[in-house]
Amino acid sequence: MKDGKVLVGVIGSGFARTSHLPGFRACAGAEVLAICSGTRSNAEAAAQQYCIPHVVSDYEEMMLIEELDLIDVVTPPYLHHPMVMAALEAGKHVLCEKPMAMNSREAEAMYEKAEDAGVVHLIDHELRFNPTRKRMKDLIDDGYIGRLRNVALATISNSGRDAYSRRWSWWYQQEKGGGMMGANGSHQIDQLRWWFGDIDSVCGRVLTFVKDRAMPASCEMRPVTTDDFNSFLMRFTNGAEGMVFLTSVACHTRGSRIEAFGDEGSLILEGDKLRGAQKGQDEFEDLSVPDPAESLDGILPNIWSRSFVHLAQHMIDAIRLGKKVDEGATFYDGMRCQQVMDAVRASCEQGRWAATDAASLT
Repeated sequence: MKDGKVLVGVIGSGFARTSHLPGFRACAGAEVLAICSGTRSNAEAAAQQYCIPHVVSDYEEMMLIEELDLIDVVTPPYLHHPMVMAALEAGKHVLCEKPMAMNSREAEAMYEKAEDAGVVHLIDHELRFNPTRKRMKDLIDDGYIGRLRNVALATISNSGRDAYSRRWSWWYQQEKGGGMMGANGSHQIDQLRWWFGDIDSVCGRVLTFVKDRAMPASCEMRPVTTDDFNSFLMRFTNGAEGMVFLTSVACHTRGSRIEAFGDEGSLILEGDKLRGAQKGQDEFEDLSVPDPAESLDGILPNIWSRSFVHLAQHMIDAIRLGKKVDEGATFYDGMRCQQVMDAVRASCEQGRWAATDAASLT
């Protein structure tokens, strides 16, 4: 650290430029010292915008900058494992974008390496830091709904409804880790685990409806090898049952809705709005919490960017104070999320329920 500030190196200049860089700039005690992109001109543009002194085009070169305390990996999933392992080998704290890895085997190796290194490690599941979602967590832990019986989660979008609405990119290439399951499903699985405990087994479908997409600068079509729809049932270790429905190819957008039903009450979450009712109540009450990040300059007005500010501040504080993080999704959580996703895919391939434990996925 320099002058009490955690020095950050960011790998990636896409999502990082619109969310992570402004998020770190809003954090007390943080300074982005270096940025890396495989396309150097993109890194240079981000460096100029955010006054970042070091620009590199090779992540291994970034690891040689001794002053760096924290490496933030904001790249497509196929690059997460090598970049995170290099950062851990260099003794850096690590924040990794979701999904954690390409498969459970990679995720397990990353988790074990991080634990052995004794560093602070988090996955960018920023929704855990959204104030209303944290309120929901507190209510569940305090017994507001009693014992969970059922939970239903649906995210319905039309962002990829046809071959031209979203053009072909790494997001549509299986070998690079794209697809709806990793992009959105990982967030939803992490939230459900956080609120209700671990997931024991799943039964699901992982499908592709739009099978070809146009190239970014032409009408040339390329095949899609990733999913744009998935749905699955789940069994929690506490005996509760859940259902998840995710699509990016609907005709109309409905957003995200989560409904949790226990033996003492119910909670319904839509975006930043939380409503609840307990046994004996006829009307649902508003339980939402305002987000102080809404008033910050330079932060995009969406739940992802606002929530990232809180995640980044928590991680920076933990590093500065030399303690383990007590909130957020650690590499262990990222590994368990990966195992659930792999089990959903295995279930689809095998046409049966699949366990989420590591032994069943080997």
